[in-house]
Amino acid sequence: MTMTANSPRLDYMQISPDLFKKYVAFGMAGKLDESLALLVDIRASQLNGCAFCLDMHVKQAKLHGERELRLHHLVIWRESHLFTPKERMALAWTEALTKIEGEGVSDELYAAAREHFNEIELSELTFRVVAINGWNRLNVAFRSPPGSKDRMFGLDKAGLN
Repeated sequence: MTMTANSPRLDYMQISPDLFKKYVAFGMAGKLDESLALLVDIRASQLNGCAFCLDMHVKQAKLHGERELRLHHLVIWRESHLFTPKERMALAWTEALTKIEGEGVSDELYAAAREHFNEIELSELTFRVVAINGWNRLNVAFRSPPGSKDRMFGLDKAGLN
């Protein structure tokens, strides 16, 4: 079978349903604010070039009531006035953990994060970043088509198809 660069490879959700369900449970176990969690998911998905996850989380954010301009501004969050200091810190933390460079997360970034998040919140934020990066890798590896699971996840209600 010849595949094009954009052809889906396999449906890991169907092939490994037990692992899929456990990973879903892992990803949903935290108590991070839903709006903040979606911003984190979208930003990591942008950085990782995961079309499936980006499509999914933008639709979830719309269903959750997120303003469209904030979604458009996520790629320029440093220059945008639309994000709170806590959201900006979460986005900086997300980027540092998604694109781990050199010596990893600096002491300065950790200290700044602790100014906005208590220990539990920072731990849960970090688990969220870990989870979305895993989802991104699964969907990039297997070329999951954007929107292909909208009905399954109730995202067809977002009206963005």
